[in-house]
Amino acid sequence: MLPGELEPITYVDGAVRILDQTRLPHDVVRRCLETLDDTAHAIRAMRVRGAPLIGVTAAYGMALAMRTDPSDANLGAAAETLLATRPTGVNLRRVIVGLRAMLASAAPADREIRAFEEADRLREEDISMNRAIGDHGLPILRRIANHKDGPVQVLTHCNAGILATAGYGTATAPMYRAFDEGLPLHVWVDETRPRNQGASLTAWELGQAGIPHTVIVDNAGGHLMQHGLVDVCIVGTDRTLVSGHVCNKIGTYLKALAAHDNGIPFYAAVPGLSIDWDATDPDAVPIEERDGREVAELAGVRLVPAGTPTANYGFDVTPARLVTGLITERGVCAASEAGLRGLYPEVAS
Repeated sequence: MLPGELEPITYVDGAVRILDQTRLPHDVVRRCLETLDDTAHAIRAMRVRGAPLIGVTAAYGMALAMRTDPSDANLGAAAETLLATRPTGVNLRRVIVGLRAMLASAAPADREIRAFEEADRLREEDISMNRAIGDHGLPILRRIANHKDGPVQVLTHCNAGILATAGYGTATAPMYRAFDEGLPLHVWVDETRPRNQGASLTAWELGQAGIPHTVIVDNAGGHLMQHGLVDVCIVGTDRTLVSGHVCNKIGTYLKALAAHDNGIPFYAAVPGLSIDWDATDPDAVPIEERDGREVAELAGVRLVPAGTPTANYGFDVTPARLVTGLITERGVCAASEAGLRGLYPEVAS
């Protein structure tokens, strides 16, 4: 199965359908989103997840809300409902704020069609950005392949693949490009507790594409790096600050520390919509805290003694000094404000 054929979200014949990621890898289940509430629940319950895909799904949610009631009051209520679903990723806010402003300037009778057109545009734009990230990340893997025997050993964390986007993926995009070109490649896949997005999602989609991979426990990455079994780390991002700090799934910071200690390049794949141009302070990033039962239980089986407190932080922030570079749809740059603004000069400082 080719990467683009996984289709995490589609809009065909007036119906919005998602691939329910909570059922993977055991069942491939597609669900129809019919209302704003369906969309908000899908995002909160992580039936769809990953900053780019959340943004696209939320755009369709706004369109579904306008189908039901295109009034000004419902426009505002729909925006607030969706903004409350997941606070850390920046794509969601950028999409909803922009779409709300666009629809507010349209006549209520035109809002449904305008919203669906914009959601379709955002979906296609995301896929195009991800393919470009693959094009710009490919030379990194090619250079490594040219200077070693055997496969390029890539370590990734969580799922920043097709399933986190509208298609093709961010961190996985260079891997798909390399594999398509015939470069020898092997991917170490962190399990990514507590929801195991690496073990259940990244491993599944890499398997569908035929890319060699091995799932490891989260704490094995440092050991692999110490023993020369990792050539490069490539992760995704839920929000990259203009200062170059990378907010991503919890555990990313520890991988960056291990990579730095072992002289291994550490890249983040960053589509432009995931850049927070207003933020430089990592302490100001809202870190989502999820239900502690995700830590205490696994597939309904309790792992900790009854009554034991748990903490479930969803994300951490990797300092820019630990990031070798940012792979964007416009090229690779330093993890710094100067690097990012060099690629996006049109963004006002």
